[in-house]
Amino acid sequence: MKIVINLLISLIAFAIAISIAYATGIELVFRAVFLAFAIQWLAFIPAYIFQTEKFYDLTGSLTYLSVIWYSLTYTSEFFANLNQANLVIVLLITFWALRLGSFLFMRIHKDGEDKRFRTIKPSASQFFMTWTLQGLWVSLCSMCALTAISSNTGIVTNAFFYIGLALFIFGFAIEVMADMEKSAFKANQENKDKFITTGLWARSRHPNYFGEIVLWTGMGLQLGLIPVTISHILFCTPFCMFVLISRMEGFDRNLEEAAMDLGENAWGTFWRVTFPLALPAIVASLLLSFVISFDEFILAFFLSSQDQTLPLYMWGQLRFPKKLPHVLALGAVIIVATSIIV
Repeated sequence: MKIVINLLISLIAFAIAISIAYATGIELVFRAVFLAFAIQWLAFIPAYIFQTEKFYDLTGSLTYLSVIWYSLTYTSEFFANLNQANLVIVLLITFWALRLGSFLFMRIHKDGEDKRFRTIKPSASQFFMTWTLQGLWVSLCSMCALTAISSNTGIVTNAFFYIGLALFIFGFAIEVMADMEKSAFKANQENKDKFITTGLWARSRHPNYFGEIVLWTGMGLQLGLIPVTISHILFCTPFCMFVLISRMEGFDRNLEEAAMDLGENAWGTFWRVTFPLALPAIVASLLLSFVISFDEFILAFFLSSQDQTLPLYMWGQLRFPKKLPHVLALGAVIIVATSIIV
């Protein structure tokens, strides 16, 4: 039964990524996403045979480099007609992927193993699912960049492009600093089995993930759809607030007072007491807002210009009878995926 579930999850992950790529209407994006999964599946074979996960993270970074440079190469007609903004985006992702991939590769070789894979490696189906999910991660994170680079107009240079560039650099710097601080902390034998609470880690529970979120947010700003993004944020905020307020109404403030009585400061109390208790509501609100934004049509219809969201693309394809089976299949995938998320 576990084998069937693992393979089903792998199939759904592939279907989600390939359906979104198909929905862009750009063949190059479709080929790039398929390439991302093909690399993962090829790397899975020696990884399972030799029962190793040491090049898992490195393969993820190399996949980013492969799909993004593949798209730029074909879009620019082998660099004969190169869009400068496209090149900037590709270089930013390249620097990020090289830094993160090399850091994780050196870390796992130093540690000898990734403990998370101890129970995963022996199972072929579960190990295959893990590699497939990495293909989904690469595809979803790079999808906007792939679509913008592969479009007829390419990436437009405007004020939002430079704001996004600044955000990307800021997030990248936070991620690098957080990783350096944690590496130095773990290098000290006195800190064995302890969690770092100094430097950036005193301000955020996971500043490396915060940096990751900020840099990809900056990437999104550079790629367009700004009015639609702002409208979706405003539209989804009430739904998120309803979930969060419902959670916080039953929150016991005595827990915060107890933490501060024991010597914890305001930041420490928030990250170690308040935030963990509110985390289920935060995750629920994020999933709810994702589903609402993903399916939203009216705001996107009035506010989008050349760039299209997935619902707009599906609506446009309904005019063509030959495209109807593809739209129905894509709709079925969306229903299944959103049902699983909710």
